[in-house]
Amino acid sequence: MNDKIKNIINESVTVKTQVLNDTRLVSLVGDIVNLIVDRFRQGKHLYFCGNGGSAADAQHLAAEFSGRFYINRDALPAEALHCNTSYLTAVANDFSYDLIYSRLIKGIGKPGDILVGMSTSGNSTNILKAFDTAREKGITTIGMTGEGGGKMKELSDYLVDIPSHNTPRIQEAHMLLGHIICQLVEEAYFRA
Repeated sequence: MNDKIKNIINESVTVKTQVLNDTRLVSLVGDIVNLIVDRFRQGKHLYFCGNGGSAADAQHLAAEFSGRFYINRDALPAEALHCNTSYLTAVANDFSYDLIYSRLIKGIGKPGDILVGMSTSGNSTNILKAFDTAREKGITTIGMTGEGGGKMKELSDYLVDIPSHNTPRIQEAHMLLGHIICQLVEEAYFRA
């Protein structure tokens, strides 16, 4: 049992080490920080979406922006799109689960906003449709996926593809980079 636990921890460390040594990914995270800070200064909003564990991660990151991370400060305009269960279940029932995010982005998204889609496979239909709608509306898309990006690769203005095909390891790295983005955005926006 102890060896199995150590192997799982080692897998996580290995993926994070690959991320650490990937100069493209590290630079991309810096670009995303600058983008979000710039858009917040323009009064734009940041939206998150995902399914299952990635929905929980999306909600967690949105809360870090709208609540606080390290600094006691004003809220930033960020939200996870799946938190209104009445909306979610009505649209899924009356239309299609595939439309839950695209319909909401069509209704509330404004040009210059940012949509972050979290999908370990990069192939979640509801996120792909939301990214299509975002493009039509002039909303910047950030895909957080596993290695290669799946179908989201073509629809992402910024693609954070973690070098792994293992769902838990990808999600762990998404949260690592998500927390880094939260911290650096908060520091730049409120201390600049």
